[in-house]
Amino acid sequence: MTTTAQAADQTTDVRVPYEQLLELATAVFTGRRMPVDRASAAAEALVYGDLAGMRSHGLTNLTRLYLPLLDEKRADAEADPVLLADRGAAVLLDARRTLGLWTAGHAMDLAVARSEEYGIGMVSVRNGTHFGCAGHHTARAVRRNAVGILASNCGRQRIARPPGGRYAMLGTNPLSIAAPAGPGLPPFNLDMSTTAVPTGKIRQSARAGRRIPEGWLEDAEGRPVTDPAALDRGDGFPMWLGGRPETGAYKGYGLALLVEVLAALVPGAGLGPDPEAFTGNGGPTGRDDDIGFLAIAVCPGSLRPEQEFVADAAGLFRSLLDCDPLSPERPVGYPGQREAEYEAEARAHGVPVSTALRAELVELARKAGVAPVLEEVR
Repeated sequence: MTTTAQAADQTTDVRVPYEQLLELATAVFTGRRMPVDRASAAAEALVYGDLAGMRSHGLTNLTRLYLPLLDEKRADAEADPVLLADRGAAVLLDARRTLGLWTAGHAMDLAVARSEEYGIGMVSVRNGTHFGCAGHHTARAVRRNAVGILASNCGRQRIARPPGGRYAMLGTNPLSIAAPAGPGLPPFNLDMSTTAVPTGKIRQSARAGRRIPEGWLEDAEGRPVTDPAALDRGDGFPMWLGGRPETGAYKGYGLALLVEVLAALVPGAGLGPDPEAFTGNGGPTGRDDDIGFLAIAVCPGSLRPEQEFVADAAGLFRSLLDCDPLSPERPVGYPGQREAEYEAEARAHGVPVSTALRAELVELARKAGVAPVLEEVR
């Protein structure tokens, strides 16, 4: 655990211009031999985490996740995906370990293009790597008035146990669905893990020296764990969305299996559930290599007048916002609204980053021979 002084430093924020963070991340990726267009797209996907308030999936992962993937050759900066099967509306893609921050957007764009022709497009991906915030990629579909769906398993990484099970068998298996909400309204964008929280949020608490609430982790006997460091020690297991079996854990577990089937079993990617898990004391096994993606786009404009769809979407989401709240301080919203508001604030007044992360990025840039500005916005 970090000291009190370290924790205080990590939670002290400064605001930095979005463009400078984007420029720095792009330069670091091109320094790892990524083509410039892909590096720029990967940087945009990464910085989006900080831009939209999901900091556990933002720039903090540059040195902790993505650069190690590239440096250890678990991700290939220069590879090109290969089309293995093409059935028009359905495509099978071998990502060839390209960086998922770019690949997921590429897959979503392809799915949207096919949906505009067939009404629906599905891109099934094997041999992928971690793609960051799923909602960033599904939002690409919304820009073309399509509905985007993205799901990913965690390759062969096993950290979560089936309800009542002794062995870790699955990952957090995230999924996102995004759709237009009509003129003047932020898009609907559901971005979630099938566990109670993503692992990045637990690790963020560990770095800040904060305890986590009961309901995020459990120990080998199913007892609550409030020490976030237990996750990486291997003696804390993520709990499913819904909490315990009696409060709905089977729903989160079921959604995780749905993702495992559609995102990994269909394309032939690495699977979590495997006899290899039945080793040791039931703790984590495997690594998040050979991740499977599922990218689906639905184009309502191919099925009925597009403006009619957009008008109906506006009616749907405006009705939710007009619902009287129980408390005036907590108005009714919908997934994606808070992130859009956070993003607008960050673009206008600078992206909040901790002083510790800012210093880390400056040092990273120095070692990479990049001249960062990272001015403090006042």
